Amino acid sequence: MRNRHTKPSVPRAQQYSAKVGQAPGNVQHLGEVKVKQPALTVFDFDDKELAEVTFKTLEDTRLYQKQYRNIWLNVYGLHDPEVMKEIGTRFGLHPLVLEDIVNTAQRPKFEDYGHYVFVVLKAFAYDSSLLDCQPEHISLVLGRDFVLSFQERPTGIFAPIRERMRQRHSLPRRVGVDGVMHALIDAVVDRYFVMVEKLSDAVEQLEDALITDAPRDAMEQITHLKHETLELRRSIWPTRETLVGVLRMEEHLISKETQPYFRDIYDHCVHVIEQLDGLRELIGDLLDIHLSGASHRLNGELRLLTIVTTLCAPATLITGFFGMNFKYMPWLERYDGWILSLIAIIAGGLALLASLLWRHRRIRKGF
Repeated sequence: MRNRHTKPSVPRAQQYSAKVGQAPGNVQHLGEVKVKQPALTVFDFDDKELAEVTFKTLEDTRLYQKQYRNIWLNVYGLHDPEVMKEIGTRFGLHPLVLEDIVNTAQRPKFEDYGHYVFVVLKAFAYDSSLLDCQPEHISLVLGRDFVLSFQERPTGIFAPIRERMRQRHSLPRRVGVDGVMHALIDAVVDRYFVMVEKLSDAVEQLEDALITDAPRDAMEQITHLKHETLELRRSIWPTRETLVGVLRMEEHLISKETQPYFRDIYDHCVHVIEQLDGLRELIGDLLDIHLSGASHRLNGELRLLTIVTTLCAPATLITGFFGMNFKYMPWLERYDGWILSLIAIIAGGLALLASLLWRHRRIRKGF
């Protein structure tokens, strides 16, 4: 488990510098390796039959023959270029598509290659101990009879879809590959609502703490939540543009039956963006609350110091007066001189205290 300020195992500058000067379309993984070796799973299906196969080696994929009308291939792990090139050759993917699949820093986007479309999304998992929204790079390819999904590691985000695929009369089975594409994108967008909800809970808890007793690392927490919200919004905003491209896909890739479902996802994405905007304003209010609380506490301390200084003023005046090096001074020869000076000090302090209390009572009354 990493700390909030822990940097990735491979610095980002080194990730990009390794690719500088290379030809476009070079399949080189950029990012953190999150699995030891890639894992491939195929759902070979139509509306009546389903075959679910998991491949352990690349050779097993070469021996497999399609049995039914549609295929959903899911890949865990993006760091093996041989696996990516094999998939690209098998499904006729452009080298630039493969390059973007293995580049985990690629922003969400939509590209239409005629006989297939390519979609890049960012999914998120929430770590409550670190208040972190941890991103995951997800790539989707939709063809006439296939859907390809690429993930950095198993996160369980598509587990409900697999359960639905095993049901004969589910929407993905009945509609086909565009139904699977809808389910995959919908699962990613639904996670955005979870992230916003988790961040909202963290912000509300911090707000309560700031009002009652501000923690020492309050500024650090506010800054961290602000950065997490900005990172989430930076990924969701281009997703909105991506969904616009999905809605404009040709009818040979997306049926009229699934178009309303994709429009529903677009509405969800807009809703999430609106919630994030409200959350950003609330985090800004947290900063104002924290600064106001810090200023109030500082004023209280200064007020206490002022009172102490004021009450000590008579003592400072009297002791300073009798501490002068003159030969003839009043009360110097009297045995009770120190008692008289002490009475004068106490009387002066009480007089100043009474004056402060009277002034405070008048201020509270509005005079």
